[in-house]
Amino acid sequence: MNLRLLLILGALCAFGPLAIDFYLPSFPTLARAFATDVEHVQLSLAAYFVGLAIGQLIYGPLADRFGRRRPLLAGVLLFALASLACALATSLETLVVARFVQALGGCAGMVVTRAVVRDLCDPIASARVFSQLVLVMGVAPILAPLAGGLLLSSLGWQSIFVCLALFATLCWLAVALWLPETLSRKVTPAPLSGALGEYRRLLGDRPFIGHALTGGLSIAGMFAYIAGSPFVFIELYGVPAAHYGWLFGSNAAGFILAAQLNAWLVARHGPGYWLRRLVWFYLGCGLALLVIALSQPPVLWPLLVPLFGCIASLGVLLPNATACAMAGQGRHAGSASALLGSLQFAIAASAAALVGALHDGSAWPMATVICGCGVLATLASLYTLWAERRLERPLVDGPV
Repeated sequence: MNLRLLLILGALCAFGPLAIDFYLPSFPTLARAFATDVEHVQLSLAAYFVGLAIGQLIYGPLADRFGRRRPLLAGVLLFALASLACALATSLETLVVARFVQALGGCAGMVVTRAVVRDLCDPIASARVFSQLVLVMGVAPILAPLAGGLLLSSLGWQSIFVCLALFATLCWLAVALWLPETLSRKVTPAPLSGALGEYRRLLGDRPFIGHALTGGLSIAGMFAYIAGSPFVFIELYGVPAAHYGWLFGSNAAGFILAAQLNAWLVARHGPGYWLRRLVWFYLGCGLALLVIALSQPPVLWPLLVPLFGCIASLGVLLPNATACAMAGQGRHAGSASALLGSLQFAIAASAAALVGALHDGSAWPMATVICGCGVLATLASLYTLWAERRLERPLVDGPV
């Protein structure tokens, strides 16, 4: 895959992190602007999550029926227009609706990117490409809040959404000019009337579901970390808020480095090989984190070591789980990508909510959810191996 195409796909992958993390610093300002509180402003974030979950299921069948380009162009345009609507919002209700529509547009990039990689690459090459795209997914959450804070202080909260609209416009032009149609003309387009039947087929595809659950439960641990770490780091252990970004960034750096290492590893063994092995490392780090959290250490660093291991291992687990799930999906890659994303996102969002529901003033809720995700991800991996052997489906393990 050439560099230009990789950059376009990376930009499309950045829609989610940017639209979520870019405006987080503006919550207090939005609360004042709309004469409400931060808790109500968070509804705009919840609306975006709901839009992501629903929208992916819509774009999958569209990408299989009309090709990859047209649904993607429509989605990116919708994201740009909805971003402008966010900037022009005069009430919180308008902002919430605009954010929902923004998510419906933005998730086109998430769905189509996975489908394009599946169209162009075999499973091992796919794992390498997904590992490279993780670089964008890891860097964006670090830089987006910083850039959003700068825009907020200098140009106001509206400028954040204007920048998102400009970014989407540039992506639309890049897709229109340089992204080719990757759905083969030799493949018969999947009819929209069969969308529900295709989702039922995928739900009955045990290896696909097993890989999707392995990846979804793994990334759920990251969402639990994102939800719980501000309290644990800042409130429980007194880390200055200004230093929180450094701790968050160090774990993100481990995630990015592991993903780049994975691009080298899958050249020697396939993504399935490393997925089955690293999930045990993830589980071990999760168990260590839980044991240390239950001991209530007086300082933070004992928690940081296994936490770093959990987050870094995701750099191997996520691209490999995606590559394995998408292997063999052929003309239904769009629907497979959509169901994969929706399942993983629903599981991850549930894990973040569970951390809040279990909150008791200690590090135990975050550690318990992360450890639980490790246990369930390992069980899902074992189930997948059993299903592949039972169906005599070849494992994606061989070298290039």
